[in-house]
Amino acid sequence: MNKAQLFQQIQKKNSYLCVGLDTDLSKIPAHLLKLEDPVFEFNKQIIDATKEYAIAYKPNIAFYEALGPKGWESLAKTLEYIPKDIFTIADAKRGDIGNTSKLYAKAFFETMNFDSITVAPYMGEDSVTPFLEFDDKWVILLAHTSNAGSNDFQLLTDRESGQAFYEKVILKSREWANSDQLMFVVGATRADKIEKIRELAPDNFFLVPGVGAQGGSLEDVSKYGLNKECGLLVNSSRGIIYASTGEDFAEVASREALAIQKNMAIYLDKYM
Repeated sequence: MNKAQLFQQIQKKNSYLCVGLDTDLSKIPAHLLKLEDPVFEFNKQIIDATKEYAIAYKPNIAFYEALGPKGWESLAKTLEYIPKDIFTIADAKRGDIGNTSKLYAKAFFETMNFDSITVAPYMGEDSVTPFLEFDDKWVILLAHTSNAGSNDFQLLTDRESGQAFYEKVILKSREWANSDQLMFVVGATRADKIEKIRELAPDNFFLVPGVGAQGGSLEDVSKYGLNKECGLLVNSSRGIIYASTGEDFAEVASREALAIQKNMAIYLDKYM
């Protein structure tokens, strides 16, 4: 999916909601566990309930890898079930030397046909650029994340330039690709930094986790992060998919997604 197609979907739905499919067998409703593939059945019902409001779906690959071959089968069926006009994100956080990255890129972009993948930039250019060799596929680079440990490295400041490490990551990586291929992960709980990051990357999309269950403010993210092409994919995982653990889980997920979409429509009109 290219940038124009992504923006078209945002305009059509008045939404920039990404639903995280962090599907955990220990958390999904108990009545699904008796089924042959409870993970896929859960995902299927979540997708049916939220596809009217969602611009993107983001399976966190760890939840599927942990289940072995069965998990990969569930993931493949989930990808096949997602409507083709909805953006897909492999939240895999890959990043290795060039030859290995080429195979990761082949796995997620060719074999599984994801639209995008999250990539860790610590090993530098040759670990990222293999993912950029595919037309209409995206790298979503970890920039400034919301976990507590992000302070260990991301906020380290260069004495000469005064730039934080995450700022250097953004500026350097923008030399490797333009905003038609490169997004950045920016945590919603770092809303005070989003305005600064938008100055560094005015045209790039940001994938923003941390709204909802993790406490990030959707309005703050929207106020400081929206650009002329929206430029945001705001992820909600637990706040939608686990809003209920009963047999009404899909219905409740739909209500939660709709509530977020309604606010997004307001912020698109107010801040974009």
